[in-house]
Amino acid sequence: MKPFMDEDFLLSTETAKKLYHEYAEKMPILDYHCHIDPKEIYEDRKFENITQVWLGGDHYKWRQMRSNGVEERYITGDASDREKFQKWAETLEMAIGNPLYHWSHLELKRYFGYEGSLNSRTAEEVWNLCNEKLARADYSARNLIRMSNVTLVCTTDDPADSLEWHKKIAEDDSFDVQVLPAWRPDKAMNLEKPDYLDYMKKLSEVSGVEIGSFADLVAALDKRMDHFAARGCSVSDHGLEYVMYEPASPETVEAVFAKRLAGEPVSGIEARQFKTAFMVAMGRAYHKRGWAMQLHFGVKRDNNSSIFRKLGPDAGIDSIASSAPVSEMADYLNALAETDELPRTILYSLNPIDNAAIGTIIGCFQDSSCVGKIQQGSAWWFNDNKTGMTEQMTSLANLGLLGNFIGMLTDSRSFLSYTRHEYFRRILCELIGGWVENGEYPADYETLEKIVKGISYNNAVRYFGFNLQKQ
Repeated sequence: MKPFMDEDFLLSTETAKKLYHEYAEKMPILDYHCHIDPKEIYEDRKFENITQVWLGGDHYKWRQMRSNGVEERYITGDASDREKFQKWAETLEMAIGNPLYHWSHLELKRYFGYEGSLNSRTAEEVWNLCNEKLARADYSARNLIRMSNVTLVCTTDDPADSLEWHKKIAEDDSFDVQVLPAWRPDKAMNLEKPDYLDYMKKLSEVSGVEIGSFADLVAALDKRMDHFAARGCSVSDHGLEYVMYEPASPETVEAVFAKRLAGEPVSGIEARQFKTAFMVAMGRAYHKRGWAMQLHFGVKRDNNSSIFRKLGPDAGIDSIASSAPVSEMADYLNALAETDELPRTILYSLNPIDNAAIGTIIGCFQDSSCVGKIQQGSAWWFNDNKTGMTEQMTSLANLGLLGNFIGMLTDSRSFLSYTRHEYFRRILCELIGGWVENGEYPADYETLEKIVKGISYNNAVRYFGFNLQKQ
């Protein structure tokens, strides 16, 4: 029996061990998509205890605590941080086979040197150990990023954001990790939302463009892209139910937008027509600027209305959606390719049944402008576990070029989540090592090193064009 989470955790063959320990393990981390607050980075936040850094905004953990019958006051309510931590420890010991078990223990091991297992009996010991270390100066937000060997972080930012914290970080010579904004214009697209008109007023104010038409909206967003580009932004991201394609004439789109600006509701088909025009306009703008476009889709959000009313979005009440017509996504990409305005694009579906469809669609739109121009993104959210990652990479290998894959992203609000990259790299090396050991790929370690280091870090450096050195 193998020891729990030893140095060869998830590595079952000699080739896998060699690939991980000699090539993947020491590679830096390029975190090209996360939800960390740049204000906390600039202010170099200190955490009072492990509950603050672990449970403060982690809806992955909230979801599992509810599944363990924990009262909401111990999850998002007014219980003490120590009580919340105890309830999480009691939940974690039941999470056999869940990636949170692995992530949590990798974080305890790498950041706090804890070699045991967290459960109801060891909670007090772990609480004291972690809090003692978090009290030290070298456990601040910036130092946790440094400790993780991170070279660059892309946060997720609304077009109306001032980006003041990014500016302050860039001007601070004491911190050598780049922190760049990423453009997330969902609020400008979702015209069916009740607060859409309020958002239009805000966007008008910050852009200096009075938004009275769809053309004005595009112009306002273009001005805000200038603002983002000045802060180093070169990556966009969209959170979509699905990638739709419902084309309509410019006159129709303007009429739909005018209807919404007048305070009237729009129909389902009108919303799809507007959103299609919006996404085509954004894709063209990204291509013009040389930005990469990320599309996250296949999710049904905020399913539990009672919890949503109390806590708002990102509360652990989202699910996989099965209604994403990937054929429309192909039509959307084609609309941009038709005019040679398709930007570098990364596709993430929350539904793993879309893996093969994505793998075939991306092959339709590759060209010589970029190696792996259209990417299938890393297994996302409910899929970033051992099974999901293995299935996503196997599908990509079967249908495309796994060696050009840009690899893992953190997609987290926690400064301790960088161990997810270790988890991913171990699974990657186990997968490739198995193919080599089974005679499906030669033991050509010069090429294997290039592949493993590429997927771990170098491919993303090349793909996004960040000013970083390859390793």
